[in-house]
Amino acid sequence: MSGDKITVLGAGAIGVSIALYLQRDGHDVRLIDRDQPGSGCSFGNAGLIQCASVVPVAVPGIARKVPRMLLDRSQPLFIQWRYLGSLAPYLLRFLVEARADRFAKNIRALASLVPGSYEAYKPLIDAANIQPLVKPSGELHVFESDAAFKDAQKNFDIRRANGVDVEVLDADGVRQLEPGLVRSIKHGVFLPGCYQTTNPFRFVDALAQHFVANGGSFVKASVEDLSMEADGSAKITTDNGILSAEKVVLAFGAFSKPFAEKFGLRVNLDSERGYHVNLPNPGVTLNRAVISGDHRLALAPIDDGVRVVGTAELAKVGAPPNYPRAERLVPLAKHLLPGLADTGQTKWMGHRPSTPDSLPVIGRSATHPNVYFAFGHNHSGLTLGGMTGKLVADIVAGRPPTFDLSPFDPERFQR
Repeated sequence: MSGDKITVLGAGAIGVSIALYLQRDGHDVRLIDRDQPGSGCSFGNAGLIQCASVVPVAVPGIARKVPRMLLDRSQPLFIQWRYLGSLAPYLLRFLVEARADRFAKNIRALASLVPGSYEAYKPLIDAANIQPLVKPSGELHVFESDAAFKDAQKNFDIRRANGVDVEVLDADGVRQLEPGLVRSIKHGVFLPGCYQTTNPFRFVDALAQHFVANGGSFVKASVEDLSMEADGSAKITTDNGILSAEKVVLAFGAFSKPFAEKFGLRVNLDSERGYHVNLPNPGVTLNRAVISGDHRLALAPIDDGVRVVGTAELAKVGAPPNYPRAERLVPLAKHLLPGLADTGQTKWMGHRPSTPDSLPVIGRSATHPNVYFAFGHNHSGLTLGGMTGKLVADIVAGRPPTFDLSPFDPERFQR
């Protein structure tokens, strides 16, 4: 190959997509991860490639909800008291991002990034010949109460204003799409432009296999240290020896922060721990992902049953899982989908790489020109894999971006 030798650190949806796009540009690419591709946070999500994730988490007025996040463990987002001190810089910036002007700015940034997510994946999907793994299923939001439906309207108005196709349904319309849902559902909103894979691990792993089959290399190793040599190349110390690379892309998700700091980059990045419960013998039919506006959880059909996704907490990366949070999801899921069986259930916890502004960190290091950053994708790692891969490849090649990338500037938290 005539291109550079580039190492991508992290083999989730983000890292694998970056590796593929760089490979398409003719670079000699190596992918490193301590686990099999797709087995980290990419494994445990609802499998959605969302067209509609344009609303940041830090919304105006959220400051009033922080006390409940600290005191009420049943909240969809819970902040563990014992980690409050270490989370303080993140939380303070989070409240800043909830100002009306910053909220509007972050919406515009997400609206430039998210809507083309599937189109950015499509060349990779077609090249790997894995079209059956991704389907245009849409995304169904349901509401049992008038109050919950009314509260959600502002977010759907934002989506509609940013080009998302939003269809409002009555109870009969909901039942036509999902006959098995509880009869108490009164309202629905369908987002037909969203896609889903019913096996996110298999999807990412298949892309990784295509990368290797086309000359890429995957090294299963734990990266212990990262530094730059005098000639500008990267020295990568792993538990399996020392490797070098002409250029390196940091895509370790929630684990990226200490490595970014080695290059002088200080970022507001913390772990938002997400949970799911897999129900392998559901006994009922679910056709697409369903999100409950009343209970703040999602039900998603997957290859081996139904996955119940919801609840998150802010805590340190090394904190032990709090599985009772996952267990609270099951009775709510059984209420939403009557007849849903919970035998053989398994629980999972993963680390979402969360930033206070809900925007990823994408760009070249300001101090080390052979280092690139691509992490902090919050809830949208699977969604934004293809788009991030395309953007990083463009940055490496010096191609002009098709939209403003300054909102994703790695240096923004240092200003």
